[in-house]
Parts: sequence; structure tokens; C-alpha cells
Amino acid sequence: MSGRRPACGERRPVPFRGGGFVIRPARLAGPVVLAALVLLVEWGTRTGWISQLTLPRPSDVGLTLAQLHRSGLLWAHLAPSLSRLAAGSLIGVSAGVAVGLAMGLFSLVRAGLMPLVAALFPVPKIALLPLFVIWFGIGEASKYALIAFGAFMPMVVATRGAVDDVDRRLVRMGQSFGLSRASIIAKIILPGALPGIFSGLRISLAIAIILLVAAEMIGAEHGIGAYILQAGSLYDLNQLFAGVVILSIIGLAISKALDIIEARLLRWRE
Repeated sequence: MSGRRPACGERRPVPFRGGGFVIRPARLAGPVVLAALVLLVEWGTRTGWISQLTLPRPSDVGLTLAQLHRSGLLWAHLAPSLSRLAAGSLIGVSAGVAVGLAMGLFSLVRAGLMPLVAALFPVPKIALLPLFVIWFGIGEASKYALIAFGAFMPMVVATRGAVDDVDRRLVRMGQSFGLSRASIIAKIILPGALPGIFSGLRISLAIAIILLVAAEMIGAEHGIGAYILQAGSLYDLNQLFAGVVILSIIGLAISKALDIIEARLLRWRE
């Protein structure tokens, strides 16, 4: 026998089973997978298994990035891109959250704006770039407007859905305790909608990066999109992939920043 049966009335430890599918951190998994892929491509391009007309060597891309940094061109292209991304995203996300909250909280606003949102949301935002150029000119205003509009639509849909997903039993409980409408919104609806809002924010910022590149390919002298367009026209794969790596680093930095902010604001979920 593996063990004796406990006697009547004897206490025995019971294993905790309330973990609830808790995600355990595995910080080394991502870097290990990324390093393995880079080493695989490096080995494939050096042995001829992968043609350098298809993929450049990662080591050559790294040298290109180092040369960009030494020459000062890296910051010359990165600074305007970051400023455009920050300004356009801030406008679009702020307006999207405000409109989404209004649609989630007020029936009349929802009834009035829902058909418009449903009609505009599926439209590819890149297809509207020529229209924004006609409206706002070929300068910075059209770029800000395109990025803002691209970030605006997902935030409206995500915020409205997040407000709808808040447990209505909590709202009714707040009403039964005599809380005002403003207190219910601030203490129940907004905290309950934050997870959905952050999910929409990730999608909005990813779309904003895509539209940033598209906008900078038209009428921009400096910017990551202009740099990638120039590298593509010259068929310089090292510079082309260097631009892609810069965009990936921007995306990773944004994702990490959102993880930190979300973890601090949503500690109550633990």
C-alpha cells in the first residue's frame, strides 16, 4: 500500500485547486525562440540553403543598423516617426475612448452612431490615404489625421464592447447602495471596462504603426516608412530589413509598456 487510509476524524491536507488557469511567467522562452530563429536564418544564408536574394544575413542587418546609428541617420528617421505616431495615436485613442464610452453609456448616442461606426470600421484605412492628402495636404496634417483615424475606430468598438461586458449585477448592487450615476461609472464601469479597453489599445497602436509607414511613404523625406521605401526602390535588402527591425522594436517597446501599465492598473484581478 502506498499509504495508510486516514482514520475517522483525522485531518489531511487538501491540495489547492483554485489557480484558475493562472499564466506563469516564462521570461526566457521568447528570447530563446527569437535567438533560435535568427541563428537558423544566419546558418541558412551562410550555407546557401536560403538565398540572400530572399533573406539577408541577420549579421549584415545588424551591421546596417550599427552604421545607421553611427551616421546619425537612425535618429533622423526615428524621431519624426515617433512624433507622428505619438501625436496621431494620442488623438485617435482619446477620441475613440470618449466616443466608445458615450455609446456604451447612453442609448441615444449608441443608436445614432452605431450605423456610422459599422459602415466605417471595415473600410481599409490605407485606402483613405489619398483622400486625407486631398483634404489636409501632403504635409504633416494628413499623416496625423490618417494615424488618428486608424486608431480611433478600433478604440470605439473595443470600448463600447468593454462597457457592455461589465457585470450588470455590480451596477445594480451599486444602485441598491444609493451610489450616484457618476460614482457607478467611476468605481464600477470604468474599472470593469479597462481590460477590454487595453485589448483595443493594443490593436489600435498596431494599426497606427502600419498607417504610419504607409503615410510616410508619400511625401515624407524622413521617417521609417520613407527609409523602407527608399531601400525597396534600391532593392537593398539589408536596409529594408533594418527598417523592419526598427518597426518591430517599436512594437515590442509599446507592448512592454502596455504590459507594465496594465499590470499596475489591473492588480484587482489577481
